[in-house]
Amino acid sequence: MAKKQSSAAAASVKQNRALEVWKQFRRNKGAMVGLVILIILILIAIFADVIWDYEQDIIATNSKARLISPCAEHPFGTDNFGRDMLARIGYGTRYSLIIGFSSVVIGLLVGVPVGAASGYIGGKFDTILMRFVDTFTIIPSLLMTIILVSIMGTSMINLIIALSISAIPVFTRITRASVMVTRNNDYIESARAIGAPTTTILLKHVLPNCFSPILVQATLRVGTAIISAAGLSYIGLGVPLPTPEWGALLSASKSFLTRAQHMCLFPGLAIMITVMVINLVGDGLRDALDPKLKR
Repeated sequence: MAKKQSSAAAASVKQNRALEVWKQFRRNKGAMVGLVILIILILIAIFADVIWDYEQDIIATNSKARLISPCAEHPFGTDNFGRDMLARIGYGTRYSLIIGFSSVVIGLLVGVPVGAASGYIGGKFDTILMRFVDTFTIIPSLLMTIILVSIMGTSMINLIIALSISAIPVFTRITRASVMVTRNNDYIESARAIGAPTTTILLKHVLPNCFSPILVQATLRVGTAIISAAGLSYIGLGVPLPTPEWGALLSASKSFLTRAQHMCLFPGLAIMITVMVINLVGDGLRDALDPKLKR
């Protein structure tokens, strides 16, 4: 009976905390606008196959409609193969968001456990493990991604893996720092005193209290991953054509900058707006989760 009451009380505290965070988040108008636009982009990515036919609207060519400027029939114009830019950019939302979110999720799944173990155990284990992580941070993340993609080959899966590997040190370090701050709190000492297993302490007591900085960093990292993926596709090391990934669309526009500026304008705007709204959401989460920033 006591255990049930304790569990109910803990659930109530978590629910109240989540409601408080949501109320604080809603006060940030920029974050709310970013959240709405991000939800719209996610819905476009999910229902891209419903909105457009991949064979007819995305990759089928039409020589009679080459390089048409934005008009009523083609609001974003057409490319050098006569394909509608609005359809290709809209469908490309799926690829850019999948790359951004997948690389961050994989980085979290590896970096958080490694950082938590390193920060909680400490000592020689922490020293050896972090020196190993340091070997990855010596090389700039974008350069490391380029090296990995060059070795593995150009494909969306390889690009996600490369971006994930470059994200792991970031999540490892931020998790380690958060765990080192939390591990000496009184409630952690109490859990140790009653003989709770290390994994239980980490999963139930330590990591939940390190959630805020990890979540904020993960949100902001999605935008970084999208920019990196677009940059690699632009130089031919990302998602290969005819896949309508935004960086690949920018790369295809290089030869037509003087004749069809819309080919680079709208993919560039798509990248800029997406990264901006993700950063707005990340800033809103940071403000809502950090008690020191509450107004």
